[in-house]
Amino acid sequence: MKVPVRFSSVIAQLPSRRCLFPNIYIYLFFVCTLCRYGIPAVAQNAIVLVGSGSSVPAPLFSRWTQEYGKRNPKIQMRYLPVGTSEGIKQISHGAGDFSAGESQLTEKERKENNLIELPGVLIGIVPIYNLPAISQDLRLSGEVLGEIFLGEVKTWNAPQIAKLNPEITLPSLPIRVINRPAGKGSNYVLTDFLSRVNSKFRAQVGVTPSPKWPVGESAERSSDMADKVKNTSGSIGYVEYQYAVKGGISQAAVLNSAGKFVKASSESIGAACKAAEEPRWNNFSASLVDVAGADSFPITSFSWIYLRSSSSDSSRAAALQDFLNWIYTEGQQYAVQEGYSELPPPLLAAVRKKVNELR
Repeated sequence: MKVPVRFSSVIAQLPSRRCLFPNIYIYLFFVCTLCRYGIPAVAQNAIVLVGSGSSVPAPLFSRWTQEYGKRNPKIQMRYLPVGTSEGIKQISHGAGDFSAGESQLTEKERKENNLIELPGVLIGIVPIYNLPAISQDLRLSGEVLGEIFLGEVKTWNAPQIAKLNPEITLPSLPIRVINRPAGKGSNYVLTDFLSRVNSKFRAQVGVTPSPKWPVGESAERSSDMADKVKNTSGSIGYVEYQYAVKGGISQAAVLNSAGKFVKASSESIGAACKAAEEPRWNNFSASLVDVAGADSFPITSFSWIYLRSSSSDSSRAAALQDFLNWIYTEGQQYAVQEGYSELPPPLLAAVRKKVNELR
């Protein structure tokens, strides 16, 4: 029988490392976040795996929570969508069992905090816009996107945009830029792309999850970004592909490194992964941004799962390994159902091998 778990029992089951809560602020962070997002009923004696991180894969982790919980009521999972940078901070401090996000780990994070990253799912960060009078798909290059997010291209009928869209009559409407606040994985992926193709953007902003945006208003979560763009005429923003599809929001085709304008899709996101990983399929930390291939969507990335490379708690380590093995087998079907792009079979096989080496 399932009964509501006591709040204290969830906190008690967080990993028992000496540095679990190095100060009261991190403890309060977990208390407040668990209260905010709620704790569904779980078996009284269940091990509750706790993860935190990006809101980009949050719908998928929510689905995984539901489906994995049906499989084994004695091992449950809870995911807190607090942002990529905060998630990495928590797992680095020993808080929680895993985190997730779209920023590549630094060498310092790998060495000093004993962290590794495993690809969890493929994502595409898509430029979304609201131009009610335009029915055709807009075309944008990284160069022009960089100028928009720097505040240098200010209207939708600016020559830079018109040149890429000669068949569209663009409105003389001010561009309302919507961006994300500090610590977000989607920031990292977008700034990585823009820094590769726009030298001015690279010099002024650079590759970072916490850009100092010169223009625009902020949207806290991916869902907030989708809502703001959908409800704001003349706006432009960026979200993971499935948020745009589910929200029915217009997305731009983006110029890739082969000189082709490509819209995000499961196929074009998968093509970018194949171009970066084939034939070895073992570079788990690879950037998939602006890779070769005529069919590759250029703002593609892994959404990673960040883990400590070893654990002193054998029961939690076994539970985490069980959850990861499920993710990389049965769990992939739910990625597709939620609108994400599943990992290619050769990469899945390599990741499963790595999971089984973890202790």
